[in-house]
Amino acid sequence: MELLKGFPLHRAFLAVILNLLALSLSTTALLGSYWCTGTQKVPKPLCGKSKASKCIGVPMPSDSGASNVTAQEEVHYSWETGDDRFAFRYFHTGMWLSCEESMEGPEEKCRSFIELSPPAERGILWLSLGSEMLYISLLLISFILMMVEMLHTGNPVCGLKLNAFAAVSSVLSGLLGMVAHMMYTQVFQATVSLGPEDWRPHSWDYGWAYYMAWASFTCCMASAVTTLNTYTKTILEFKRNHIKAYDGSFKGQHHQCFIEQQISSYYEAQAKALHSVSEGVDFYSELQQKVLQQEPDLELDEILGQTIGEDCC
Repeated sequence: MELLKGFPLHRAFLAVILNLLALSLSTTALLGSYWCTGTQKVPKPLCGKSKASKCIGVPMPSDSGASNVTAQEEVHYSWETGDDRFAFRYFHTGMWLSCEESMEGPEEKCRSFIELSPPAERGILWLSLGSEMLYISLLLISFILMMVEMLHTGNPVCGLKLNAFAAVSSVLSGLLGMVAHMMYTQVFQATVSLGPEDWRPHSWDYGWAYYMAWASFTCCMASAVTTLNTYTKTILEFKRNHIKAYDGSFKGQHHQCFIEQQISSYYEAQAKALHSVSEGVDFYSELQQKVLQQEPDLELDEILGQTIGEDCC
């Protein structure tokens, strides 16, 4: 229970918030069509009853009934030359759709971006879409694991396992998201150069959905780092508490045993030294008595030999 009390809940809560933010941003970016925005240079349409601005005005003959020329044979003259003959319409493109401003009305005309992309790049675009979906799916799995970890506080070991799986899932999702964003950028740049003539942009830039996707990647990696930090801090805290508890219970007993061993070894060495000295004194006293009892003409070497022989027997 001490481990649960010291568990860094603020880090876990921060990781959940970052993961939820990354999930929301990535989902909004995937469904949006504002990854890239810009203008397209298109010829102006002819002015008519439904179109009075951004069009080419054609003078009509004053007496149309007197003319015997049919409508197909009628020649139209326009004084606009150069860039005056063109209009710049706004467009925005996402992973699924590319919508552009209609020159004939206020509504927009949308087309599938997959059909607009070059055939050689469609495989990369589909791979980018698949990676983006896996990115969102892994983010969702990581979010669920984090929530289960925060709510399931009965077993600390299971909580650590859930934390580790959530961290790995966040890291993998971040890598997939980065790859998906880079592949889409490559496909869009290829479509700008090799796409249909009526779609190629005159000028373009990245839109808010593109920046939102990269912000989602940043939040995802921040959540993964926070989760890994929480896991590492918990493991280190658990080991430190375990070592402290072990040292507190066995330190006094181990120290006392060590001192007793040192004292006993010291006294055993002293006893051995004293025993050897006493044996030496007894040996030489006995030798002296034997020398006095023997005849004076015996040599000291013979007496020593006899004494050693008796001892050996």
